Amino acid sequence: MRGRERRFEILALLEGATEPIPGAEIARRCGVSRQVIVHDIALLRSEGNDIVSRHNGYVLVRSGGPCRRLFKVCHDESQVEEELYAIVDAGGTVEDVIVNHRHYGKIEARLDLSSRRDVRRYLDDLAHSKSTLLSRVTSGYHFHHVSADSEEILDEIGDELARMGLIAQLTPYEQEQGIESL
Repeated sequence: MRGRERRFEILALLEGATEPIPGAEIARRCGVSRQVIVHDIALLRSEGNDIVSRHNGYVLVRSGGPCRRLFKVCHDESQVEEELYAIVDAGGTVEDVIVNHRHYGKIEARLDLSSRRDVRRYLDDLAHSKSTLLSRVTSGYHFHHVSADSEEILDEIGDELARMGLIAQLTPYEQEQGIESL
């Protein structure tokens, strides 16, 4: 299979997928190495295809896809599990965590947590490493981009986070910067 045909096949696989496809699986189906797939994905992205890498594989983001909202929250480390479970249990995906440090600027890490299993793995990885939560550098304040199938689900998530006392107000500094910059 030539390069152009292979990229057409990769795009077809991603369009038909209902869940992320690991690079190794795409490589196996196309009869090439995973490194070739990484290169092909980069070429497909350069052609305007919105392909994202998640911890469990590649996903083609469809236009008109999930709704997305940025939530600012604040809590201590003992509430991380409760916060993340509340989001995924309501049908949300925690795409990332962002801190907006006055001196260091925006610091962001991809999470892609969409189930209790994902949350459990994330928390276990943190517990068994020397790493700490990113929100430690901002005294517990942080942001999450959360995606869901509807605005109603995002409203429910926001209401639940507020009920739990986790929603934080934007500071004048953040308002001045513009939340869109996150």
